[in-house]
Amino acid sequence: MKAVVVLSGGMDSTTLLYDVKSQGYEVFAISFLYGQKHSKELEFAKKTCSLLSIHHKIVDISFFADLAPSALTTPDWDVPEGYYTDSTMKQTVVPNRNMVLLSISAAYAISLGAKKLFYGAHAGDHPIYPDCRKEFVEAMKNALYLADYIGLELEAPYVDMKKEDILKRGLELGVDYSLTWSCYKGGQKACGRCGTCTERIEAFKKVGVKDPIEYKIEIDW
Repeated sequence: MKAVVVLSGGMDSTTLLYDVKSQGYEVFAISFLYGQKHSKELEFAKKTCSLLSIHHKIVDISFFADLAPSALTTPDWDVPEGYYTDSTMKQTVVPNRNMVLLSISAAYAISLGAKKLFYGAHAGDHPIYPDCRKEFVEAMKNALYLADYIGLELEAPYVDMKKEDILKRGLELGVDYSLTWSCYKGGQKACGRCGTCTERIEAFKKVGVKDPIEYKIEIDW
């Protein structure tokens, strides 16, 4: 059975890609250039798909940055540092991003005759990102199922999982985390201070494994 996975190139969606492939699906990955400062994540998505021999489509919707201002898409906005629970992290919300990405991904899935569409929303995103919460997932499940004759099923299997639990699952699956990118700043090395870097570092520490990517700051693993 065919399945489409929304792949950012980060930890969660990359783990999900491995996970869905391990379940025997014929997997198609879709990624988006939406004007994000950390667009280098797409290079990592490409590398993972090449490694796994998965068909990969990158869709350019960079115009979206003009419609959805955010610290992730607006050049003169600084990316805040800290934890996802900090109020400043709301600046990293790209308005309605996941609804747009899922809608386009659904069209792609339907065109392929795929019955499943997967994305990597998880519990760590809930405090700050409305479009990663269970209520949003359930609403989109209903909408996408009704959107066409095929009865497409949206799946977000990690929606109740913490980052460290996703990491544990990924290590079981043999995920190459050196081929993932999380940092919102998109520099040569991960900054180690933005919300997604902080969450990633904590997950690796909790699991007791050293992160294979390089950081600008020194980290005591």
